[in-house]
Amino acid sequence: MAALARAVDLGEQGAIPAAMLRRIRQLEIKARILADESLLGTYRSVFRGSGLEFEEVREYEPGDDIRSIDWNVTARVGSPFVKKYREDRELNIFLAVDVSASSWFGSVDRSKRDLGTELAALLAMTAMSNSDRVGLLRFASGLQEWLPPRRGRDHLLRVIRELLLAAPRRTRTDLGPAARFLTNVTKKRGVVFLVSDFIGVDLDASCRMLARKHDVIALVLSDPRELELPDVGVVALEDAETGAMRYVDTSDRRLREDYAAAARRRRLERRHALAALKMESLELSTDRPYVPALMGFFNARTRRA
Repeated sequence: MAALARAVDLGEQGAIPAAMLRRIRQLEIKARILADESLLGTYRSVFRGSGLEFEEVREYEPGDDIRSIDWNVTARVGSPFVKKYREDRELNIFLAVDVSASSWFGSVDRSKRDLGTELAALLAMTAMSNSDRVGLLRFASGLQEWLPPRRGRDHLLRVIRELLLAAPRRTRTDLGPAARFLTNVTKKRGVVFLVSDFIGVDLDASCRMLARKHDVIALVLSDPRELELPDVGVVALEDAETGAMRYVDTSDRRLREDYAAAARRRRLERRHALAALKMESLELSTDRPYVPALMGFFNARTRRA
């Protein structure tokens, strides 16, 4: 526990309570278990790095591809030489996690924030197991926290700590500043996982620029009660991001039908908007396992490639 505390030390912010250290360790263990060989292999087949890098020139050997012959060197020394390349396997993986107030909601045994935290921890563990660097950006109405891409267990624990300690923000989600930041933070193309419920999100020109610069995957978090209302009589509903309250009679069948229809319409509009930006998306719910859905998404992406 002492070593763990040093790895996730808060510095000037003070020591981390023992209960929080246990939560960090538990989430690390869970992510390590879930990031098994099958998920890691699927991840590796999807994200192959940014291309090939020149390594050396060597003498031609029988069986070498003649297209790899370096004709300049061959002409200079009088015998055939070939160029040898290696795959640039190293990737920057950016986890952009929405911590606005709508993520607090959950009608089952976990909230959307819990789901997003577990999902981001799993992706971080999987990427680092593949020797990729992982960066974390927390955002709401603006940028909240930025951890530059790194590797190693200490960095993984720092990522988990920042996810768990993120203070809830009673603000709406503004994706624009986060999109602009991630577009400009590096010249090298990377992979961006946008983890959000995308409620009230404006997919503007900054998002289009982000999708042109990076490979962007939207992980859309939802809860079953956001899709349909149960028949439980009069209930008070609060908008987590504004604090506005409204009482509704859920025994009204027409109201429940209209609510479900509006939810379906929003989901369809969001899918079309993300597709128009060339962003792939995966919808995940608090009441369903996320690992099979993630593996299915990766496998489908591999087949398309």
